[in-house]
Order: sequence, then C-alpha cells, then structure tokens
Amino acid sequence: MPSLLPFLVLGLALGGVFSLSGVGIVVLYRTTGVLYLAGGAVGAVGAFTACSLATTAGLSVWPAAALGVALSAAITLLYGLLLGPRLAQREPLVKAAATLGLTLVLLGTMSWIWGAQTYSLSLPTTAWGIVLGAVHVNGTQLISLALGLLLTAVTALFLDRTALGTAMRALADDRESSALLGVPVRRVEAAAWLGSGVVFGVAGIVLSNLVGLDITGLTFLIISGLAAALVGRLESLWTTLAAGLVIGVAQSLLTSVASLSSYRSMTPFLVAIAVVLVMAVRRPSQTRV
Repeated sequence: MPSLLPFLVLGLALGGVFSLSGVGIVVLYRTTGVLYLAGGAVGAVGAFTACSLATTAGLSVWPAAALGVALSAAITLLYGLLLGPRLAQREPLVKAAATLGLTLVLLGTMSWIWGAQTYSLSLPTTAWGIVLGAVHVNGTQLISLALGLLLTAVTALFLDRTALGTAMRALADDRESSALLGVPVRRVEAAAWLGSGVVFGVAGIVLSNLVGLDITGLTFLIISGLAAALVGRLESLWTTLAAGLVIGVAQSLLTSVASLSSYRSMTPFLVAIAVVLVMAVRRPSQTRV
C-alpha cells in the first residue's frame, strides 16, 4: 500500500490541472454556449512558447511562463472576438466543431515549429517541497492541487457575488433577453474568453512540469478536462472539481498496475460514462417520486 502513495500524490496534482481545465470549459460554456475543445492546444502553445523564451531568448522562467500564459489568453480571446459572435446562434455541434478546427490548426503549427526537437521546462517550484512519509511532494504538485481548489472556489464566488458574474450567468440563461436588459454582451463574452484562455495557459504550463513537454499529450489534456466538465453537466463547478480529482487519481493509480497501465488513457471516458449511466438510472426513480 505505501508504494501507491507516490501515484496518489501525482494523481491529485494531475486532478488539480484537470479541474482547472474543466472549470475553464464550464465557465466559457455557461457564458457563450461554446464547448471549447481547443483549451489543451492553446495551453500547449503557451508552454512551448515559454520554453523557447527561457532557452533561446534568455528570459528567466517566470517571465517566460507569464508570456506563455498571455499568448494562450490572446489566442483564445482573439478566437472569441472573431468567431464568437458568428457562432452565437449556431447549433452546439457547429460551435464545438469550429473549436476543434482551431485545435487542428494549433497542433499542426506546433508540430511545424517545435516537433523536430525535445524540449523541457522546469518551474523553480519543482525544486522544493515537503516530505510526506517516504514520498517527496514537490512544490509544483502542491500548487497544481491548490490551483484547482482555489480557482473553483474563486470562480464560484465570482459568478455569485459580482456584477460581471451575474451578467455571465444571465447570458447563459438567455442571450437575447440579457442584451435587451442592457447587459453588454460582447464585453461579458470577451471577459469569459480571456479568463478561460488564462486558465488554459496556466494549466498547460503546470502540466508540462508534471508530465513533460509533449505536443500531443498537452493538446489532449482537454479530454480529461472535458470529461470532468461533462460529469458536472457543464454547470456545477464543484462537481467538475471532484470529477477532475477522481480522474487524475484513477489515471495515476492505474499506472502502478503493469497489466492496466497501458489503458490509463481511457480513464476520463470511463469515469464520464459511469457517471452518466448512474444518472440515467437514478433519474426515472426520482421522476416517480
């Protein structure tokens, strides 16, 4: 049992990142109605940009990471400003497919720029940490979990207690009625796109330190975040947080089992399917009551 502790620690750290991504997806969906599938790709662009700035431009790690996050946020904001209004009245499938197109463009661009070499980016927080039993928990792992918890709490308070958060919730309920009531739709949506871009950028930087700089791996971070968001029904931030942690821990623990480790990438799908089936079974009984 003690040998599972390192995998549990890593799983909680990964779960924190998955939760970050899931919360970004939920907030953007609740505000704009767009299921954003390019979050992993924009996070990967930010991480590789930060690595390039730190290794070739001579910047220290933190300024390079900040610029990488800024680029992720800028890409997401630009996409939202240019295509968001055009997608507003389209079907959900069309909206999701449009963001998948952005994913493919970014994936191809990263492969062209960075695909020929091996890169690594190490945050200073990885060098310090605490000892938990026989396991050293580094600072990046602690920050990953803390970010997931903190972002969920702050976002929930923001949506419930601030004027901008109220406007975001109003847009999710009825975009046209909100506009008639004087809600500045474009500005509110721009804030949602920008905030989500920052979240995906931070998730990409942190994940690159947990599992390494890999174009495909970082791009498909969105799968775990999306699964967590779907478990939360694209509504509940706290359920999304819990689902992200469960997915991260389950995926990491499977790594410790040799016969199952090759199937760990299926974890997000299995968790999402299991929750959907449970909800489907419970709903008829609740209806009868």
